[in-house]
Amino acid sequence: MEVHTFAKKLLMLIDTHAHLYTGEFDTDRNEMIERTIQSGIKKMILPNIDESSIEGMLSLSDQYPDNCFPLIGLHPTSVTPDYKSQITLVEKWLSDRKFYGIGEIGIDLYWDKSYLKEQEEAFRYQVKIAKSANLPIVIHVRDSFQEVMKIIEEEQDGLLTGVFHCFSGDAEDAQKVFDLGFYIGIGGVVTFKNTNLREVLKETGLKHVVLETDAPYLAPVPYRGKRNESSYLSIIAARVAEATGTSEMEVARITTENAERLFGI
Repeated sequence: MEVHTFAKKLLMLIDTHAHLYTGEFDTDRNEMIERTIQSGIKKMILPNIDESSIEGMLSLSDQYPDNCFPLIGLHPTSVTPDYKSQITLVEKWLSDRKFYGIGEIGIDLYWDKSYLKEQEEAFRYQVKIAKSANLPIVIHVRDSFQEVMKIIEEEQDGLLTGVFHCFSGDAEDAQKVFDLGFYIGIGGVVTFKNTNLREVLKETGLKHVVLETDAPYLAPVPYRGKRNESSYLSIIAARVAEATGTSEMEVARITTENAERLFGI
């Protein structure tokens, strides 16, 4: 299989976005992580969702301190009128232990537009937290590119960087992201039949790209529709190499360096 062929080369890859603490992995979490590490994906960034996910995320990070690196933040789909109490919790945790970024934060207008104002306020506040803490942000952007870009443009003062998680725009959108000092996260969607991401990557190259799985979601072909896991990052990397006309070794080198630089790992 493609994944095993790639993995045998033992290229260093970093999964910059994986929710490995969720219930989907309760039956085989340790086996999955060991399998991932053995395949050459030795570092995984764990973005938070809300207060319900913090304990599991930190427990996993403590169990694998050399492999799992936690972020702290409030996901936009968890934003309610009472979001300030959750952000207070984010700030408390940030003062208690080390995190490698603020995320997953952003704006999601796909599921529910009722709390757009609150989502914008929560996003902006967490952006300010990131700047104060000198940490990158991981941005959830779903049906909200313009709204997110407006806030980033207003808040960018040279201290802000991060990644547009699960990037789905065109090459022009990608350039706007790059111009603001940000990276784009490329995951399993790049393997889907009806996607423009391969054309985008062909045009933009890899200078501002990091790889991600978003496990347990958005599994790449041939696992589409099934549980995703970090070991599948090799499939994504191989497809990115194909799209950009570069070697898998070069994809691994560039995206790993980008991830290490961005998250300080």
